[in-house]
Amino acid sequence: MSESTEDAELFTTPAEAAKSLAFASIQSIYRYPVKGLTPERLELVDLVAGKYFPGDRLFAIENGPSGFIPEAPAFQPKIKFLMLMRNERLAALEARFDDATAELVIRLDGEEAARGKLDTAEGREAIEAFFQRYSRYELRGAPRVLAAPPEFRFVDTTEGYVSLINLASCRALGEIIGQPVDPLRFRGNLYLDGMEPWEEFDLVGHTIEVGNQVRLKITQRIFRCAATNVDPETAKRDMDVPGTLMRTFGHTDCGIFAEIEQGGLIADGDSVRITV
Repeated sequence: MSESTEDAELFTTPAEAAKSLAFASIQSIYRYPVKGLTPERLELVDLVAGKYFPGDRLFAIENGPSGFIPEAPAFQPKIKFLMLMRNERLAALEARFDDATAELVIRLDGEEAARGKLDTAEGREAIEAFFQRYSRYELRGAPRVLAAPPEFRFVDTTEGYVSLINLASCRALGEIIGQPVDPLRFRGNLYLDGMEPWEEFDLVGHTIEVGNQVRLKITQRIFRCAATNVDPETAKRDMDVPGTLMRTFGHTDCGIFAEIEQGGLIADGDSVRITV
């Protein structure tokens, strides 16, 4: 190898270096197989262009008749399902979903409380019977396990493909409130570290790169509801997150949504870059 070739590989021109600027890294990755239930941490995930976050919001627990039609799925307000905004006791449950077997296991106080294969009528009935007991004072009708048809997910917005949370914003919010704010209150998919507080809002309208090949188009800020007031560890409603945001900043936004422009594998520690 010639000296000139070595120099070319070791050094880049200022123009080349400016093409992609690293500004953060992935601190953790989560999915939520059942809307309102426990997050599941992932070490890596394979994103697909134009699709939803893998394994995310595949199921929901209908709180009485919602009008959801599997043959013609349409976005439904979260109030039609069991969810943390009004059903904070959900946070006390530990739920795990097995993709290979389609089995959901729910534990309460360290003990198994329910188990069922969600691809069978018997399995869904077992889970529904548990929520009929556990959430009996909060039900508007019989609970029913709903499965998302292909190309549909039980997300809170029609733009909610992938959600990203800036950990620095969570820390800054904690300083305002006067106690740490668990980032899991925001139920995001990708948690980013290395940014300034609220810097994520500046990314709206831009495309970012994650890992070696993934490209995400940032579409909008995420409006926050009273679900964030619930501590994901204790299941207690112990903060006023939306109110604090509104009083301090004049809005209730925290985090951003993105669409997957180019898919691929991403993992904990991957760099996040922006083209400049």
